[in-house]
Amino acid sequence: MPPPFAHRITKYNPADRDERGHYHGAEDTVSDHGPVEAAYLEAIAAFAQESGIDRLEIREPEVTGFVAFGLEAPVDGHGLAGLFPADLTGYYDGAEVSVPVALELVRVMLRDQGAWCRLEQQDRFTVHVGWDQYLYVASDRPCEADVARVRELGLFAEPITTSPYAADLEEPEVTQAADEELWEQVRAKLAVPQRLLLEETYLANATRWHLLTESNLDAVRAVLGPRALLTVWPDLNPDVDAVLAELPQDESADLVWEALNGAIRHVTVDGPHHQQLATLLAGARAACCLPLALDARHPLFHVALPDSDGVLRARW
Repeated sequence: MPPPFAHRITKYNPADRDERGHYHGAEDTVSDHGPVEAAYLEAIAAFAQESGIDRLEIREPEVTGFVAFGLEAPVDGHGLAGLFPADLTGYYDGAEVSVPVALELVRVMLRDQGAWCRLEQQDRFTVHVGWDQYLYVASDRPCEADVARVRELGLFAEPITTSPYAADLEEPEVTQAADEELWEQVRAKLAVPQRLLLEETYLANATRWHLLTESNLDAVRAVLGPRALLTVWPDLNPDVDAVLAELPQDESADLVWEALNGAIRHVTVDGPHHQQLATLLAGARAACCLPLALDARHPLFHVALPDSDGVLRARW
């Protein structure tokens, strides 16, 4: 249940909206990287302080994917350099961060630098960024003094029923946990013997690939990211030429292959680029093509990692 006192905070004067709520004023839809951006962050800090919040939980984190939709160009490291290590350790669903770090994450989102997430404290407080510099904050307290403070900062705090970007908890895509029973099913398939391909989505739009065998299953499990989305596929096809020949001509797909040194590589392909791909896969031991469209994907298993207490809290 989201906190009951929600506000939309923007730099857009409500007097400049038409009868449908569309803004027609002079404010730009990108961050000024300056005083207006600083006002947004100060407003969030005020709401958090009055709500008694000193830490926030990262939820549904993502990074720039195959297609970037931000108005500003994404930056290297998705804007997270200096906040997290290069491998993004610590940036995962369920990670707790201090309010100062949360404010820097909001700055990254205001600038469309590549990363996005919701920031929450259970049912007490939540903040996230929508399109065009729309900021949404909700608290279990009215925070009336903060609404006045927002006006002093030159921004506008409008009460709303709920954010259009609030988490949709009604129909999650994945409801099955990767529990011990699931891993025993995987182990049984590996005992045939055969290999399986594991697609580990540790952040939205960020994926690692593993070739599972009976001997390495436990080692791979030990390095999976917290609350990762796990998709298990059949083994790669050793007939690499056949895989290239069957690539779709008019839709995107993931091309995954085992390099000569045993490393698993992948690239998202869009349209016919067979000559370039043939060069890229020269010497590959095996490969496969996986559709991106959800209704065309039919994996062996599609599950998410539970927390250490066995509860599935990831909202994929």
